Amino acid sequence: MSTSSAVPRRGDGTDAPGARPPMREALVAAAFQLFLERGYEQTTVDDIVALAGVGRRSFFRYFPSKEDVVFPDHERCLADMTAFLADSPADADPVRRVCDAARLVLRMYAENPDFSVQRYRLTKRVAGLRAYELSVVWRYERALAGYLRARLEDRPDGRLRADVIAAAVVAAHNNALRDWLRSDGRDDAGAAVDHALGHAQAVFGDAPAAPRGGPPGDLVVVAARRGTPLWQVVREIETAFADDAPPN
Repeated sequence: MSTSSAVPRRGDGTDAPGARPPMREALVAAAFQLFLERGYEQTTVDDIVALAGVGRRSFFRYFPSKEDVVFPDHERCLADMTAFLADSPADADPVRRVCDAARLVLRMYAENPDFSVQRYRLTKRVAGLRAYELSVVWRYERALAGYLRARLEDRPDGRLRADVIAAAVVAAHNNALRDWLRSDGRDDAGAAVDHALGHAQAVFGDAPAAPRGGPPGDLVVVAARRGTPLWQVVREIETAFADDAPPN
């Protein structure tokens, strides 16, 4: 999932009160000014720290590499997502929960639309940044999948189902997010992502839990052609169980 793009906010505790501007924010601003003026490849860390008026050690205190300054908040966002999932109620619908976790990423993008659009355009032009972003997307997907695996471990194909759902949620979120970025941040990002995630929930959400013990019930057999998408097979199974549910 694309990473959070909001420039670090003032008063986030990373710099002494009264700093103008906070060092981390100054480094991000200096970096993007130079990226736009000279190009990403032509800008060095030395150029960035010179414009920001700080030393190299200060840069690397906040950012391990030049690539990291392009994605200044993704570590914080990943930590927030991980904490959000860890704090999930035991009875929470797992698919809804991972969709809500994905919205944390959107929220950080939407905090600063201008920066988000600027970063999107830069990433499109620089192959190395696209590769870096893909690695970050994978980390978000792994966080969602890890939570889902724990929740679905007792269900048939629980691990597979968890990985498929995590990938689908990330894909839905990013599809809507890219549309918003291509609109230069003018469209309603929240509505677009809600619509996309709603589709993921409609396909995968509220699946019945696997039975634990007890007498065997009727055997349900679903026939599908080789290569049929997993979500379509799951939908057929869910429909079969729903047809057998007692009336309210």
